[in-house]
This record gives sequence, structure tokens and C-alpha cells, in this order.
Amino acid sequence: MSKQSLKQHLLKAHKQKAAQPNRDERRKAVERDLINAESALGRTLFGEVKAGHTREFFCLKKNVWLWYEDGLMIRYEVRENGVYKQIGSNTTYVKVAGEELQNFRNATKAYLNLVKSHIYSH
Repeated sequence: MSKQSLKQHLLKAHKQKAAQPNRDERRKAVERDLINAESALGRTLFGEVKAGHTREFFCLKKNVWLWYEDGLMIRYEVRENGVYKQIGSNTTYVKVAGEELQNFRNATKAYLNLVKSHIYSH
């Protein structure tokens, strides 16, 4: 996208769509579109997604990351004392350590670089 970030484009597009745009509704629609765009990039970080399979990886909000693959959701929370994950509908969080922690760090750094360069660049 030339000279204009995807975020700016979406804000303008949503404003033009609505006859009398409700600012809150427009903001939510733009946020949803941005998360979808970020997730589309995030799913590419881990290789090709086979036909019939689903994969999502994105930052939902500050310090909360979601990984979804073929029906399994893992929620990662970055806290002051470490990274914790919640698997599926389990309410228990487990601290991430070792190789898994390093993989998470690498994935989030790669994601942020990809998203910054493809969505939020000018």
C-alpha cells in the first residue's frame, strides 16, 4: 500500500461506508479488520497451512497473544514475572519456559516485524 498505512486506509473506508458513522462502531470495525489483517500475516510465520486446516497467530491486545490451530486455542499472557499460557477452555495458566519460551519470543518478534512492515508502514 503506497504512502498510506492499512490502518489509515481502513479508517477512511469505514468513514465513507456509513451515512452517519458512529465513531465507536467505526473504531471497533477498524480494530477487527486490523486484527484480521495481522492474523493473516501471523499465520504465515510457521510455514504453509495445508488445505482444510486453520491457523491464526496474533496479538489480541497488549500482552495477550492468541494461537489457534485446527480447533485448539492457546492464549499467552505476558506478565511482569514471565509468560503464561492457557490451553483451550482450561482455566489454569502454566508458566512457559525453556525452548517453548524462546520459540514464543522468536515468533512474537517475527510477527511484530512483519506486521510493522506490511500493515503500519507509511
